[in-house]
Amino acid sequence: MKSHQTTQTMKPATAAKKLGVYLPATPQEFQDGVVTRSELNELQANPPAWLQELRGNGPHPRPVVAAKLGVSIAGLARGGVTEPLTTEQIEALKQDRPEWLEKERATQAEVRQEAVRIKEKKAEQDQRS
Repeated sequence: MKSHQTTQTMKPATAAKKLGVYLPATPQEFQDGVVTRSELNELQANPPAWLQELRGNGPHPRPVVAAKLGVSIAGLARGGVTEPLTTEQIEALKQDRPEWLEKERATQAEVRQEAVRIKEKKAEQDQRS
């Protein structure tokens, strides 16, 4: 007897998240359908023009905007950034260096330093054990 293997599918929102793109900016046929695991792998390996355009110029979803600015998603919200931004808008923010952005970058740097300190402390404790 052969076992039937079902094709793993995901909602367009999940696929967009995995691709790092803003779902409402994707083509309508992408938004309306379902995406199989093999289709997702193909999109990642050989991105079509629309995907390359979105990844390059946006609009970008909040996690991508936060990463490009070097802040957390919560930091974006505290800074009043609630909408997706294009690459051009992100670059303008980097150039303008508003006070909230500098503060959030400093906060993010502290969080990263603390995470490294905790990791090192845990590794040290594990060595002693």
